[in-house]
Amino acid sequence: MPQISIAKLFDDNQFRLQLAWCAGEDGADKKIDSEFTKDSSKGLIGHLNFIHPNLIQVLGVSEIQHLEGMDATLCATTLREIATRDLACFIVAGASRVPQVLLDAAKSTATPLLTSPVGSVELMWMLRPYLARALAECATVHGVMLDVLGMGVLITGVSGAGKSELALELISRGSGLIADDVVELYRVGPENIDGRCPPLLKDFLEVRGLGVLNIRTIFGESALRPRKALKLIVHLERPGGGEAPAERLPLKPGAESILDVQLRKVSIPVAAGRNLAVLTEAAVRNYVLQLRGMDSTREFIERQSHQIQAVHDEDDRL
Repeated sequence: MPQISIAKLFDDNQFRLQLAWCAGEDGADKKIDSEFTKDSSKGLIGHLNFIHPNLIQVLGVSEIQHLEGMDATLCATTLREIATRDLACFIVAGASRVPQVLLDAAKSTATPLLTSPVGSVELMWMLRPYLARALAECATVHGVMLDVLGMGVLITGVSGAGKSELALELISRGSGLIADDVVELYRVGPENIDGRCPPLLKDFLEVRGLGVLNIRTIFGESALRPRKALKLIVHLERPGGGEAPAERLPLKPGAESILDVQLRKVSIPVAAGRNLAVLTEAAVRNYVLQLRGMDSTREFIERQSHQIQAVHDEDDRL
């Protein structure tokens, strides 16, 4: 279950957001976890909201002015109530002062209170993608992930199908390695999955007969990618592997669900003499064309149907 503490949020963003602790250091270990945020009706981050509190409450100039205009007793009571309802932290953004009532509420409830000179809107704009990545649902799959012609491609198949050999040939043709053997997949959006490499396996590719290769050392920095959005799955089928044979002319594109996201899947039979690297690149190019509305299979079927209809019409005239 992905989770992040306020201390880590502070450390990861201290430099670019110029964050500073103001109060509530005792609550630095407070955590935001993906399971809670997924099932909770609370917003993850947003401007100070008394009715629908966010887990991270951001106070800009307008919010500070509003607090200072409230009745002191009512304001203190409301802030303490919010701070005890699963609140992660307060962040005062772009304001030159922190109201005493907010300081008192943070201290009395051990709620982290951070400050930043960055404006509230910009601060939230920068923190949202960070939080989305840190709290993304994740899964691990067996395979090799590469950046092929600018598209994230996951190569799957049974052990010994030739995934690593195919990856090595694609890298030699200009593709970039993301992860080999174990691929970490993170759902960073409703329809978006990022592929990353576990730190232990970074830079390495295992090829049968050659052992473990350091791709950075052999091919250089340009042969690696830190992450990539997964768009296509290429599955290698071995003859006699017990899998159903692939359709000759599939009328419907293959698909596979990962983390509840439907991804395009292409199955390629493995046989002696087949250039799998060329086939994989062709699959990527063909998928790009399909995304643009150009489907070669349907175009061929329509052309064939028109030809058959023309022959029938000619026979009727005769």
